[in-house]
Amino acid sequence: MLDRMDRKILDILQKDCTLPVAEIGKQIGLSTTPCWRRIQKLEEQGVIERRVALLDPKKVNVGVTVFVSITTSNHTKEWLERFHAALEDFPEVVEFYRMSGQIDYLLRVVVPDIERYDTFYKRLISKIELYDVSSAFAMEQIKFTTALPLDYAAEERRP
Repeated sequence: MLDRMDRKILDILQKDCTLPVAEIGKQIGLSTTPCWRRIQKLEEQGVIERRVALLDPKKVNVGVTVFVSITTSNHTKEWLERFHAALEDFPEVVEFYRMSGQIDYLLRVVVPDIERYDTFYKRLISKIELYDVSSAFAMEQIKFTTALPLDYAAEERRP
């Protein structure tokens, strides 16, 4: 459970992690040292995993987003480990989820164009056996954020 000050710090850092600690402290009404200690504590606790730069996909030539739904007929631990290992070789896969429902896995893939997606697809199916692969190309990105909602962080976690 995070207190109000911690949540304020996290809200600011999620928007701009390059702000000096003194500026963060000023925005939330804390002096530099207590603010820095709180940030250090959040890092030590693993609440803050890392600080990164967010890139514009179009400016680095990966402006096409593809959602890839994968179904497998093989649900063994060995296959799953091979699948995870195979996907490590694909930097185009920026998100990877095991799902409930009709599909088993969902990937978010970024590539420059459809031709490069086809190349990605052929590399993928050559690495591991899959029952079904379905691809959906994003036409427009309506909302994108890396900022997590912090209101829930004030609540006790349910067992």
